[in-house]
Amino acid sequence: LRLVAVLKAILEGEKAAVLKRDHHLPLSFHRRQEELKFGLGLQRLQHRIREIQALRDGSAGEGLGQDGGGNGTMQSPMAGAAPPQELPTLILEAVKELELAKQQVLKRIQIWKRQQQLAGNGALFEENLAPLQKRCESLVEVYFQLHQQVMAASAELGAELLPRLLERFNEVLSSLVKR
Repeated sequence: LRLVAVLKAILEGEKAAVLKRDHHLPLSFHRRQEELKFGLGLQRLQHRIREIQALRDGSAGEGLGQDGGGNGTMQSPMAGAAPPQELPTLILEAVKELELAKQQVLKRIQIWKRQQQLAGNGALFEENLAPLQKRCESLVEVYFQLHQQVMAASAELGAELLPRLLERFNEVLSSLVKR
């Protein structure tokens, strides 16, 4: 982590020096930075989904190890390490990150639409929709994985939290489809 912090500081210093010299960065740099942020957000979401799955498997494995195993060999390393309230917290954090990723996609769609409008006035316009489509497909794939985990953990979430989560999921999907 210290190495990452040092590298980040160096790169931020170089970025500041380039900005000071050129007073702006090329559009491709900003687009690449945005792509990296989105990719990192998706990776973080996928990691959260794996954590949720491990936590759910850990609690199921804990029950198997105590009831039928006798010696507890079925018990996973995660079992017992996480309190039961951690699953709803983890799911809420994942849903929040999903909403942030959705906002990034919608922002990019809005930028694309604006560039398309400006193209009518002679501005340069990149008509390639493949990167935008890939973003949408990746986000929807992660959406369905997270939704599946929430539905599988519906008993642990309770009657109060589950409807709120499902409403948030519906809002994410409907806003993506509408825009």
